[in-house]
Amino acid sequence: MKLFPSVYRQILLGLMFVAICGHSIAQQKTEYSGNPVIQGWNADPEAKIFEGQYWIYPTYSAPYDEQVHMDAWSSKDLVHWTKHPDIIDTASIKWAKRAMWAPAVTEMGGKYYFFFGANDIHDDKKEIGGIGVGVSDKPEGPFKDYLGKPLIGKIYNGAQPIDQFIFKDKDGQYYIIYGGWQHCNIAKLNKDFTGFIPFDDGVTYKSITPQDYVEGSVMFTRKGKYYLMWSEGGWGGPNYRVAYAMSNAPTGPFKRIGVVLQQDPRIATGAGHHSVIQIPGTDEWYIVYHRRPLTETDANHRVTCIDHMYFDADGFIKPVHITNEGVAAVPLK
Repeated sequence: MKLFPSVYRQILLGLMFVAICGHSIAQQKTEYSGNPVIQGWNADPEAKIFEGQYWIYPTYSAPYDEQVHMDAWSSKDLVHWTKHPDIIDTASIKWAKRAMWAPAVTEMGGKYYFFFGANDIHDDKKEIGGIGVGVSDKPEGPFKDYLGKPLIGKIYNGAQPIDQFIFKDKDGQYYIIYGGWQHCNIAKLNKDFTGFIPFDDGVTYKSITPQDYVEGSVMFTRKGKYYLMWSEGGWGGPNYRVAYAMSNAPTGPFKRIGVVLQQDPRIATGAGHHSVIQIPGTDEWYIVYHRRPLTETDANHRVTCIDHMYFDADGFIKPVHITNEGVAAVPLK
């Protein structure tokens, strides 16, 4: 009979150990962002890291006449996101009337500059519109009109002035890469983003259009190489996709290598118009993009998603696998 208390104690200790371990495992369960990563119809996402947080700045995906404002989302870990509504709108940009598209946001000198397309111009002699700039003291805005007019309001080299991306090179020079209608231009921004500096050959808007380019430029560097990425196909269709090229200079030449992001008929269609995030101090990369759920047929029903982007040993981008799970939490240090 003297053994029973000892046995009971062992059983009790065992149950306590299981309970503690189970609680610890539950606490350590990996959280994933899920896709879409933010709620609502949102497209053309610009992903950045500002002030120790991740940011997503998308187009409000709706008919053109309803695209008169934009929102932003911030996160400390890629999983939990906070919405910042109406960070810019046509009330603050008087010349913009509709079709506010594809934000590109950068920081310079303690201020945040919000580049956007507006009005969907087709004839620059009759229409006012193109690429504008907003400015704010905070990444969440609100952004006010910086110039009172478009920064680029004309059509150069056949490129519609939309879908701009701002790239800062290692020497501190800022470039704007932009264009629709299957033409891509690059230009050197001046020191206060009010205009441009011509290239050494006297050209201001230099064409760098790669094969099959349609719109949605993105540029970044990795291990000394310049990567140009862009969207191909029609934005309203299932075959919208992202391809890329590599070069030794921001002005190219850029020879198309292949497609890295596209639809998966089991998950979603129309995967395209993206941006990329590199986790500071690492070689860990993510692609933030929009796609159309399988249940949707309306072209504007697009959602913003995030997945991993990997490189092979030679620096080529591996095909991205789009997922419903999204990515695990990555807190910024």
